[in-house]
Amino acid sequence: MQYRQLGRTGLRVSTFTLGTMGFGGTGWASPVGKIDVAGAREQIAIARDAGVNLIDTADVYSDGLSEEILGEALGDSRDDVLIATKVRMPMGDGPNDAGLSRHHIIRGAEASLRRLGTDYIDLYQVHEWDGQTPLEETLTALDDLVRSGKVRYVGCSNYSAWHMVKALGISDARQLERFASTQVFYSLANRDIEAEIVPAALDQGVGILVWSPLAGGLVSGKYRRGVTAPEGSRHLSEWSEPPIYDEDKLYDSIEVAVKIGESHNVSAAQVSLAYIAQKPGITSLIVGARTTEQLSDNLAAANLELTADEVKALDDASSDNLRYPYWHQRNTSTDRLSAADLSHISNYL
Repeated sequence: MQYRQLGRTGLRVSTFTLGTMGFGGTGWASPVGKIDVAGAREQIAIARDAGVNLIDTADVYSDGLSEEILGEALGDSRDDVLIATKVRMPMGDGPNDAGLSRHHIIRGAEASLRRLGTDYIDLYQVHEWDGQTPLEETLTALDDLVRSGKVRYVGCSNYSAWHMVKALGISDARQLERFASTQVFYSLANRDIEAEIVPAALDQGVGILVWSPLAGGLVSGKYRRGVTAPEGSRHLSEWSEPPIYDEDKLYDSIEVAVKIGESHNVSAAQVSLAYIAQKPGITSLIVGARTTEQLSDNLAAANLELTADEVKALDDASSDNLRYPYWHQRNTSTDRLSAADLSHISNYL
């Protein structure tokens, strides 16, 4: 297991993070897993044995049950790991039970601390954009949590590049705690973040945490062209993330991952994970699993090194058309591009 610095901070996190959306697994999260405390302890042990030092959860996962199970499962070993959780989503029916107001952030942090059974959160992330609350209010509330000792680092999740850069500009101007990380969706099935978010994160020194790097299992190898997926697979239910816009390209990408996996004698899931882990700017991939077998297989991807030719084959199978203004920059400005620029455009040179 490798350890990478989280953005501009001195904090080192494992290249794989344990995801806990399946802890509890009630309501909308039930297709992800229904893992109880005993199962959580088993998954945590497997992850820690593999070198994982970061565990990611959120208050909204099973209405707080994921945090409760994580806290109980960790017990006295809480200080041996880093805990990341999130705030923003509805936690009740009241008008102030969602969003990124000072009221909801402070209340959410205190509730998460109680559920987790800890007196500090290592990484507190705003879970989604709130376009109606001034960023100054959100960022000063997060800064207060850091200064109080209840939170050690802050991050954003599901922010566009301009959302993130605007927030960083305010933090820098007002000397507030800045986002150390952004947690975003990125996988062989969807490489949207390469155009704007990755270059912005590289330029601004923000670490990238990846949620659902297997696209909800889509690129694990169990979904194949003309092959029926195993019973109980998430995308056979009402689960709709991520959306699929080009089924042929998806299946083409999966076939390349399967072929590469066969050459290494590993699963297509490991290939898909190793591919994203080797991409520019990536700090850690968040992996969760319904079974210990799936989790062990996913974590084994930490030891898989893909060749440049294998990465190119996956790039070619999964790439989109280069959008404006990037095709114009490729055609006219390659003599003056930064490493952040080239993280995207170099794929098309």
